[in-house]
Amino acid sequence: MSIIGIILTSFVISFLLTGYMRHYALKKNIIDNPNERSSHTIPTPRGGGVSIVITFLFVLVGLMLSRELDWSTGLILTAAGFGIAVLGFLDDHGHINSMLRLAIHFVIAIGVVFFLGGFSEVTLFSGNVQLGWLANIIAVLFLVWLLNLYNFMDGINGIASIEAITTTLSLAAVYLLLNIHLSSELLLILASSVLGFVLWNFPKARIFMGDAGSGFLGLILGILALIALKTDIAFFCAWIICLGVFIVDATFTLIRRVSNGHKMYDAHRSHAYQYASRKYNSHTKVTIAVLFINIFWLFPMAYLAAQKVLMPEVILLMAYIPLILLAVFLGAGKTENA
Repeated sequence: MSIIGIILTSFVISFLLTGYMRHYALKKNIIDNPNERSSHTIPTPRGGGVSIVITFLFVLVGLMLSRELDWSTGLILTAAGFGIAVLGFLDDHGHINSMLRLAIHFVIAIGVVFFLGGFSEVTLFSGNVQLGWLANIIAVLFLVWLLNLYNFMDGINGIASIEAITTTLSLAAVYLLLNIHLSSELLLILASSVLGFVLWNFPKARIFMGDAGSGFLGLILGILALIALKTDIAFFCAWIICLGVFIVDATFTLIRRVSNGHKMYDAHRSHAYQYASRKYNSHTKVTIAVLFINIFWLFPMAYLAAQKVLMPEVILLMAYIPLILLAVFLGAGKTENA
């Protein structure tokens, strides 16, 4: 089957599976009921992200069996993604102790870094900064943080899906434009799998993604970013730029809340996107704003970083400055009602 056929098939499977997951969630009463920390006002079934997981992993296995994807990459993505998805699925059905969940996240992240061969050779700023073994620790922390922040940022209609779709399409375009020997096909397949879900979630949410889907997306995007890092730090910077809205909002919010005396794991609704959705009384406006930021600001900056117009680390900083200012303007991390 051609890559176009695989992409279309992925979309159709994901779309149909999401409809089934909605039926399943309603039947099993897997419902998100609004509370004082919610950005929603209507009880809504959750767990639709399982469709993304099943579709993407199904296609991965098919690509491995047909030898269109090397087994080492495919097995890392499949095993790690499946593990995180199962953990999230169980959490969607009932509460899992947060410390146990975090411990499993670290075990999976360590396994990914190990089987990718480690990152001790990574250097920054044109080779002037040698990270050595510290790079492996940073890579593990990066994976754990990304899969968790993706969960934190999945709070309004469509935002987690739009972030995944624009990131994967942007990086696929960068790979193709620069003729980079990295798998743009995987990015397109992941984008189509998410697109099949988001039609059920945006602009009106008929089902939520749930922890299984958000954690899976965060981890898979993180692994693909680390695979790019194995090739060149410039491509990794391009990934970090494209994920900038989520990384800046989640990280800035956490730092500000902890500095204000809040516990790291306290539930809240003080992310920039949450303040924005209340300020403008719309999920749709905020999600579309993220779409525009990703396409018209972060994608061009990622392309420049990948091209090494300047040092990629400098372009990354340039890309993030407006995002940080926006987070400050919207009050990210500020104590609610303060």
